[in-house]
Amino acid sequence: MFPAQALAQILKSQGWEIALMTDGRGLAHAGDIPATTTIEVQAASLSSRRPLRALAGMVKLRKGVKTAKEFIKEWQPDIVVGFGGYPAYPAMRAAQNLGVPTILHEQNAVLGRVNRVFAKRAHAVVSGFDILQKRPKGSNWLVLGNPIRARIIKAAERQYIPPTDTINLLIVGGSLGARLLSETVPVAIAGLAPDLRARLSVTQQTREESLDFAQKTYKDAGVKAHCAPFLTDIETHLAKAHYVVARAGASSVSEIMAMGLPSLLVPLAIAMDDHQSLNAQPLKDRDAADILPELRFTPENVKTILAERLNDSTWLKNASRNARAQAYLDGANALAKLVTKTVQ
Repeated sequence: MFPAQALAQILKSQGWEIALMTDGRGLAHAGDIPATTTIEVQAASLSSRRPLRALAGMVKLRKGVKTAKEFIKEWQPDIVVGFGGYPAYPAMRAAQNLGVPTILHEQNAVLGRVNRVFAKRAHAVVSGFDILQKRPKGSNWLVLGNPIRARIIKAAERQYIPPTDTINLLIVGGSLGARLLSETVPVAIAGLAPDLRARLSVTQQTREESLDFAQKTYKDAGVKAHCAPFLTDIETHLAKAHYVVARAGASSVSEIMAMGLPSLLVPLAIAMDDHQSLNAQPLKDRDAADILPELRFTPENVKTILAERLNDSTWLKNASRNARAQAYLDGANALAKLVTKTVQ
């Protein structure tokens, strides 16, 4: 939803009328998208391992496509931009069947299943990273980067300065947090040498059920920490951070690049096609981040990495520069220009 929000805000400022089409799950996170019209459609993911659920999902998708076609015929959009996932399926299927120009945006380094369905007929397939696996031959692939929210871009204007005294450590685990990070990182930090613990100021996105555990662990270790289930002003925390521990979702990695932050990245093990590992790989290749798979994300391994990285100001400075060098800071504007050019 963040890339869609970034694009919609730019187009809205240029005089476009925006309609948002998604399912009920998407609508729950659509509050900041400046749409004058919102259409809820039925959608569901399909899995061959669960035939009955897949059958029910197909029925929902057909109903969603029917709703999408009715709206498109009435509203007559100049273009439809899809950001992947099954909530985008009805709009993309309806638009391409009705001959409306379409653009796909893929945030991850692997083209998602829904985007693969529509890639060949789309005017362009835009990717957030320099690699895009599982892209169908013949599709028009453009690398423009992931649209980043304006407040993140604004915050990224600050200069990264390695810590000399207090070390600001930020831990985030995706939009809903991650139990693995919520419970493992506090234990790892508690095991650090006392002199390093004394320098830390931790801000951690912590799942509700892990909140008491995290707060007590930090307090017992004498570590200054702020833990919360959701960080509304994430740009403020990113701008202050010297180091971040995070999942490797597309938006997270893109924002880490934009902010020029050294990082420890933990790919989601169940992510389709292991795309989070591929999202993180460019940062690892340029020595701007460490990647630690879930099976190896233990307090001892995390403690070892933190102790090495946080005590090395030269590495932190170089990692910040290398991370920033991978960023596409103009991804939202570039996509907006492509949308306008396609319609013209």
